[in-house]
Amino acid sequence: MATHLAAVFRSHWLVPVGLVIVGLSLTGSVARADDSEPQRVEAPELDGAVGWLNTAGPLKLKDLKGKIVLMDFWTYCCINCIHMLPDLAKLEKKYPNELVVIGVHSAKFENEKQSENIRKAILRYEITHPVINDAEMKIWDNYGVSSWPTLYLIDPEGYAVWGTKGEGHYDDLVKQIDKLIAVHKEKKTLNEKPMRFELARNKETGESPLFFPGKVLADGASNRLFIADSTHHRIVITDLEGKKIAIAGVGTSGKEDGAFDKASFNDPQGMALNGETLYVADRKNHLIRALDLKEKTVKTVAGTGKQGFNREKEGPALEIGLNSPWDILFKDNTLFIAQAGHHQIWTMDLKKGKLGPYAGTGDENIHDGNLREANFAQPSGLTTDGKMLYVADSEVSAVRTVPMGGTGKVGTIVGLGLFKFGDVDGVGDTVRLQHALGVTYVDGLLYVADTYNSKIKVIDPEKYSCETFLGGDGRGWYADPLFVEPAGISHAKGKLYVADTNAHRIRVVDIKDKSVSTLELKGVEPPKAEKP
Repeated sequence: MATHLAAVFRSHWLVPVGLVIVGLSLTGSVARADDSEPQRVEAPELDGAVGWLNTAGPLKLKDLKGKIVLMDFWTYCCINCIHMLPDLAKLEKKYPNELVVIGVHSAKFENEKQSENIRKAILRYEITHPVINDAEMKIWDNYGVSSWPTLYLIDPEGYAVWGTKGEGHYDDLVKQIDKLIAVHKEKKTLNEKPMRFELARNKETGESPLFFPGKVLADGASNRLFIADSTHHRIVITDLEGKKIAIAGVGTSGKEDGAFDKASFNDPQGMALNGETLYVADRKNHLIRALDLKEKTVKTVAGTGKQGFNREKEGPALEIGLNSPWDILFKDNTLFIAQAGHHQIWTMDLKKGKLGPYAGTGDENIHDGNLREANFAQPSGLTTDGKMLYVADSEVSAVRTVPMGGTGKVGTIVGLGLFKFGDVDGVGDTVRLQHALGVTYVDGLLYVADTYNSKIKVIDPEKYSCETFLGGDGRGWYADPLFVEPAGISHAKGKLYVADTNAHRIRVVDIKDKSVSTLELKGVEPPKAEKP
């Protein structure tokens, strides 16, 4: 059935221009030449899951009879999959009575195969549809899938009728769903009674001071700590002891500028400080925001508010589209931007207000070479020694080097490729990380938030060596792990500040004695605004 299904859909795939699909070998835009109804193929059953999430129990296709079903094959590390999620949410809102979305989580990384980690991703990305843990990729194989994300539409009679790969297909999906609604209303095979599911967010609602904090920035000179409280959609500012100074953002997603108590963000991530201005990578809004810490105001300084797709264009910062900026770094009136969605490093000249690509072709891979000839894969963390930019290049589980002077070559300290990952200390090519998202430079060493290994690793960039600093399993039979998917790391006054993302906390590590504590936040409450 899988081979037959994939073969039939060779004539129906709608593929973004320039994308090469392994196994199908399609490039350009491919679709039927006529507007006739596509051939229908009986959809394979949803068998082989190791778990179901965001629902009370397993579902069968017969349970969904009468509904238009959109199957989304994804994995929670994948930036293209992450980009699809807002489109899926829009479709669910547009078709609340006709459409059911089923997420099929077919993991890339070992860490992503665990149902609890998927549940956390569901909460972090505010997913409101059932998700299958397809850890053994049985459903993936049954549907003939070969890349993330892949989408299938199943009609109310249980037949797969349309498929596509990649992101950016909202308009195509609306067109196809509207056709199916019209056909099956006429056939009286459409069930328009809404379905309700037992969502994870009903049990874990974010009623904690922090909710999936993605990044953290410590500044010893001003004794301040800046926390990207990502799924609360706000920036929390405290002193280094955790006492509240200010909070920017109302606590629900949006992109409003203005006073701290009126402004809004959408999954804010990396931050950079210049005096009394804090720059924020507003990831899901595809914006860079500037916070005036004295006036307590927020202003958009880069991006259009829409996802950009041009990897070559440069120009006025407010006229160029960004693509999931995940981290930023300030140096000499320049912002270096880790464009996770573009697989590039960009820069913004703050004096001229100009924005454009700095390093990377935009192809997702690992390749060293001249600045504009190198490849990155979802760069998500930045730090510097003042001369060299160090990059946590997450999808290739690597730490890369980028010269900051405008010339020179991109290099690799550790990391080998998109599917070369693990948890191995050592030197050079023997080292394995697993989707590292954060990195900070301290006295000649790099401390890395090795996210999917739930560890802090220390790397000597001169020796190309890597060893576990802290983390992994809990200390003793009954001890909780020190870290749970930490994604951000910073340092000040001899201490590391770690955004322990899935544990909703900031951990403080004394670099000398390796003691670990949780930062006690004083005066920081969860948002009072109603959660979406």
